[in-house]
Amino acid sequence: MRVITLECPDCGTVVAANELEDNRIMKCPGSDCETVLRFDDLSEDDQSFYLENKEQYRL
Repeated sequence: MRVITLECPDCGTVVAANELEDNRIMKCPGSDCETVLRFDDLSEDDQSFYLENKEQYRL
């Protein structure tokens, strides 16, 4: 399994790709951070890999 994450550019909080994909657009979960994170913020390669292997990322 490949770990796919996105780091908030403002506070450094790390968010997993599956959380981004589930929500598509979400407020950063970092304390006092108002940055909006999007699934589209992941690289095209990471987005494609995640979507092609989505079943690997479900619990």
